[in-house]
Amino acid sequence: MSDVGFGTGKVVVNRAMSLDGFIAGPGHAMDWIAEYLTAAAVPEVMAATGAMLVGRGTYEVARRMADQDTAYDGGAQFVLTHRPPDEPDPAVTFLTCGLEEAVATARGAAGGKNLEILGADVAAQCLRRGLVDEILVYVLPLLLGDGVRFSPPSLDRIDLEPLNSTQSGAITMLRFRVRKQARPSV
Repeated sequence: MSDVGFGTGKVVVNRAMSLDGFIAGPGHAMDWIAEYLTAAAVPEVMAATGAMLVGRGTYEVARRMADQDTAYDGGAQFVLTHRPPDEPDPAVTFLTCGLEEAVATARGAAGGKNLEILGADVAAQCLRRGLVDEILVYVLPLLLGDGVRFSPPSLDRIDLEPLNSTQSGAITMLRFRVRKQARPSV
């Protein structure tokens, strides 16, 4: 369990991914995910989630997809950003603090449930700093060929322990525990 935050919930990087390792297509397109993965497909994940922490880029993509009926109830929503939008979004709390404080704030709001980390950059930062307990990946049956990779090339090796794998229709779900390593001194 991560040493940041409150309650018993875990910090979980949650990702849908193409078979060739992309979490978004060219131009950050994510509409392909809704073709396979709906909220109804993962009710146990939604039930275990109390809050979500996302980066600004992921937030903007989700806003553009709002008309696609991709509703996902992951609890309180937090966006970590350097620049909050000019017009506030009443459904979202924008955070401009440091990463550890953002994770602690979102975990506190999760009420003992899991905190989902969404977004390539925020997830990579959390992994680098040893703040992630688990990674949950939905592998979808398509090849995108280009886009945003699962992890940036700058991410160092992180050892994982397989917890389980399940298949539901066309979706293969993989769950891993992040093996904790000594946190780098800052």
